[in-house]
Amino acid sequence: MRLLFDQHISRRVVRLLRDTFPESHHVKYFQLEQASDEEIWDFAKHNGYTIVTKDDDFHQKSLLLGAPPKVLWVKIGNADNATLETFLRARAETIHNFLLDEDASLLVLNTAE
Repeated sequence: MRLLFDQHISRRVVRLLRDTFPESHHVKYFQLEQASDEEIWDFAKHNGYTIVTKDDDFHQKSLLLGAPPKVLWVKIGNADNATLETFLRARAETIHNFLLDEDASLLVLNTAE
């Protein structure tokens, strides 16, 4: 369950979720915080990560190219770290099921769920 959080999500969220998603990293960990979406996409694809993003660009890329990598699009707005942590923890089972589903390439999570 390897999640790669992009630069639009604080790296602190990764630490907060380490117990639930232990193989997760932030793009900064790999010196990708200034990387283009293409570079992040390629890194995730070649290293077995699912991209976690608040950015619509990865959603579009996923629709065009499919997986790998998978994309987890978090539509929560400008939430603070604690709110985002709670949001993702509440959906941990859904996220785990998505990661295990070989046919799934995109999971959209929003506050209306």
